[in-house]
Amino acid sequence: MISVADLELRAGARLLMEGVSFRIDNGDKIGLVGRNGAGKTTMTRVLAGEGQPAGGTVTSSGSVGYLPQDPRTPNMDQLARDRILAARGMDEIVGRLRKVQDEMASEDADVQAKAMRRYDRLEAEFIAAGGYAAESEAAAISNNLALPERILNQPLKTLSGGQRRRVELARILYSNADTLLLDEPTNHLDADSIAWLREFLKNHQGGLLVISHDTELLEATVNKVLYLDAMRATVDLYNMGWKRYQDQRVADEERRRKERATAEKKAAQLKDRAARFGAKASKASAAHQMAARADKLLAGLEDVRQVDRVAALRFPTPAPCGKTPLMAEGLSKSYGSLEIFTDVSLAIDRGSKVVILGLNGAGKTTLLRMLAGVAAPDTGEIQPGHGLKIGYYAQEHETLDHDASVLENMRRSAPSHLGDADIRGILGSFLFVGDDVEKPAGVLSGGEKTRLALATIVASSANVLLLDEPTNNLDPASRAEILNALSNFEGAVVMVSHDEGAVQALNPERVVLLPDGDEDLFSDEYLELVTLA
Repeated sequence: MISVADLELRAGARLLMEGVSFRIDNGDKIGLVGRNGAGKTTMTRVLAGEGQPAGGTVTSSGSVGYLPQDPRTPNMDQLARDRILAARGMDEIVGRLRKVQDEMASEDADVQAKAMRRYDRLEAEFIAAGGYAAESEAAAISNNLALPERILNQPLKTLSGGQRRRVELARILYSNADTLLLDEPTNHLDADSIAWLREFLKNHQGGLLVISHDTELLEATVNKVLYLDAMRATVDLYNMGWKRYQDQRVADEERRRKERATAEKKAAQLKDRAARFGAKASKASAAHQMAARADKLLAGLEDVRQVDRVAALRFPTPAPCGKTPLMAEGLSKSYGSLEIFTDVSLAIDRGSKVVILGLNGAGKTTLLRMLAGVAAPDTGEIQPGHGLKIGYYAQEHETLDHDASVLENMRRSAPSHLGDADIRGILGSFLFVGDDVEKPAGVLSGGEKTRLALATIVASSANVLLLDEPTNNLDPASRAEILNALSNFEGAVVMVSHDEGAVQALNPERVVLLPDGDEDLFSDEYLELVTLA
């Protein structure tokens, strides 16, 4: 499986962890937890062989299925079905079968005859590779992840970000890998799919390491917990399930606190006596021994975990604008013959709060991209009002330049009157300090990218925020801070979210239901649709 020995990881010059050793064996289901930026994503990339450690070794036996937070698909023209089947090498055979079937329908008798002979050989090869049973298994997994036939038959480039990520998850689960490494697998899943995934992971016979802020998933699946303590640059292994781990963590911290308090009190007494004895030459040796003993007492203590820092997020007063800064009229979008939505119109008034709901694939992300001006509608138009200033948060962090540094991304978003000191101050409130601001955005974890993307919005003084799943990848403390800031924001917000708590914090006045574009006053009854959408 996977064996880790004396692992050391760094982010630039910053030490993330050192001296870390553990194993992932068959039957091990490990929850990897810690605050954003502690190194969870970096560790998982190294375990998957997609990154190199600063020290130590990682050895693996058997196959590994890795789902990163931001999957990159090499061929966007590939059909979703073929991307999933490729996990077992079935895509090439299926593609050849598909081509031969087209040739069998040819009006040319010679082409038809050759195709029929080739079809028999290809079908035998297909059956030998697992054939129809494997294809049926892929279809079942896809269906449980809300990927119906119409999605599977589309090229990846026509799918939303959430749909593409579900395709990648389906591919990993279908792969039959010995060890699964899953980074936030519940992102973009509806409630039914999350419930199915819990059962799938519970029944997985190989090894599993999962990063997730979904505590119900952790509670249902893991039997061990790895806690990354960013303050101590260490990893603590708890050989127990999620509930027992939480109780044990509290007990461990309380023990450390009491031990330190007792030792500090005793060390202070020794140092006080040493100071009094040191005034007398005859007792200088005793004083030195007391001081040394006090230092030894403190040196032998385990560090007490500090309270995790969170982003001190506050949206500034939005730039002045007219009564209706953003309008859309008659928007529609189709991919080939597939109609996503049609004739959607809405008006975003100054300071209004709107949530967009719809099933996966209904076009929620597409509509936000249109409103942000980064995608064009097939019909209709976007009408900017007086003083409009948009702050767009994309769920796949596409607003960030992954090759540019954290600081450079902020400079590009900030107005010209903000100097470097102001920009660094905003970054500091989002926990980017020191050398962190020089890191390329592409090496950040999902939670760090979320914080950076939100920091760029804060710097812009936008008066209309377009937010696509803004709480994905955030630890509970950072999520709470962001939701508190949203609830106090004076500008307009249009939000897409599967997070019921995020919608409650926004306290929207209106809801837009896709694909029909119907508009209604928001009520608590719609909260039931949030996790299903």
